[in-house]
Amino acid sequence: MNKIVQFFKDSYGELKKVVWPSRENVVASTKVVVVSTLMVAVFLGLVDYLLVRGIDFFF
Repeated sequence: MNKIVQFFKDSYGELKKVVWPSRENVVASTKVVVVSTLMVAVFLGLVDYLLVRGIDFFF
């Protein structure tokens, strides 16, 4: 039981050392991820569309 208590004390101590990002940084990073994801999705959708059209053309 003593090890479990010590674990939580150590974990709490480590969490106090963490430098948490500001709200602005989190929002900016989220925007980058969403825009990047949309760009990759559009690109892959276009590639898929062209491949399907190419296969339909030959067969």
